[in-house]
Formats: sequence, structure tokens, C-alpha cells
Amino acid sequence: MNVTSADGTSIAFDQRGTGAPIILVGGAFNDRTTVGGLAEVLAADFTTIAYDRRGRGDSGDTSPYAMEREIEDIAALIEHVGGTASVFGHSSGAVLALEAAAAGLPIEKLVAYEPPYAPDSDLRDDVTEKVRGQVAAGDRDAAAATFLEVAGTPPEVIEGMKHAPVWGWFTSLAHTLPYDLAICGPGARPRKDHLARITAPTLVVGGGASPEKLQTGARLAAAAVPGARHETLPGQDHGVLQHPESLRDLLVEFYK
Repeated sequence: MNVTSADGTSIAFDQRGTGAPIILVGGAFNDRTTVGGLAEVLAADFTTIAYDRRGRGDSGDTSPYAMEREIEDIAALIEHVGGTASVFGHSSGAVLALEAAAAGLPIEKLVAYEPPYAPDSDLRDDVTEKVRGQVAAGDRDAAAATFLEVAGTPPEVIEGMKHAPVWGWFTSLAHTLPYDLAICGPGARPRKDHLARITAPTLVVGGGASPEKLQTGARLAAAAVPGARHETLPGQDHGVLQHPESLRDLLVEFYK
């Protein structure tokens, strides 16, 4: 299925289940298949929308890129399901979901899993232009490696990944990495003035087995959103979408 965003871009999605709608927003290196497992887990209780963010999978893309266009994509999906919806976002997709709520989209309830915000004491140099240049030069391997390095992946792990089947998946989506970096913003700073505008009930989740940096990012988001609730999911890390059943009870309780 497809909807047309405000700028004419076609956004592809899969719809499952019945009940109140939830739009699932993936992060970097994700398409709609990455959130598909969670969509299936929640489909017994909700209508789930797993979609390809622009530039990925079966969705189109339109230049120039701006985060506002991705917010319009979510708005088009919300319109498709009846004008209001809840939203779940993972990683940079969690930042996008938070920004969509801050922009005033009609979001009923919002869950953000480990938005990768950095504390002021640990701000990185902005690498958006570097990755954009690597993509423009056709060096997808370098773009993927640079992004993973900034995300905190050890160099030896990145080298190992380059020889694994997953690397082809990563490089196939490397052209969208500047989008995720733009969404997170320079230095991955929380846009506290934006987050303070959110009025939707918000749950921010961190994984109990995640690195402290990611758990800190979740706490920063929860502290910046008025009235937000923070939870730690025991035993899970940033790869929680590979274990979607671990999220089910928490999400059903919150979205109901």
C-alpha cells in the first residue's frame, strides 16, 4: 500500500491487525521489514503501520532532504488511518517520532525507544557533511563505517561486519544515513525547546543491557518531554526489534 506525502513522494507501508492505529518508525539501516516483527506482535490488539521511510525500500525520495519532509510522511500515514494515531519510534526513528509530536501532529500516544541523544559532556563533532560527501562520492562502505563509528561501534567490530552478510544491507541503505544524522542534529543534542512542546502522553524506554550512553539518551529525552514516563526494559539492548515480543506487554499496557 502507498500514501502520497505533501511533496508528492510515495510512501510504502504494510498494514496489519485491527484496533487503534500505531505507526512504527524505524531508525538508521532500517526499512519496514525491520519493524515488521513488532507490527506482527502488536497486530492482535492494534492496527499497525510499518512503513519505508523515504529513500528506503519501496518508498520514493525527493530532493532536497529536510526532516520536515519526513514529518509530513508521518502526517500522511496518520491521515490514512483516520486522522489520529499513536507512534512508536526506535533509535533515530525515535527522535523523528519525538520531532513529529513536537511539530503538533495529531499523535495520541508516543513511545520512543533509545533516542540516541548525547549529554552536553559527550557531544561529538557533527559528521553529517562527512557522511554526505562519502555518499556523494559513491563510497557507501566508508559512509556506513563512519556512521557506525560515531554510533559507538568499536573499530574491530566494524571490520568484522564488513565480512558478514549484513554489510550488504548496511551499504544498500547508506544513502539515507545523512537523513538520520540530520534528524538527530549537530552533536546529537536534544532539541529541548522542541521536546518541551510535546503534549501527547510519552513513554521513553531504554534497554537494561544497552551501553550507558544509550540509556542516558533515553533519560535525557524523558526529562525534556513534559510529563514523560521513563522505563528500563530488562535484558534488552538497542537490537530490541529482533526480540519484539519483549516489548509487547509494556507497549500494550501503555497504548491501551
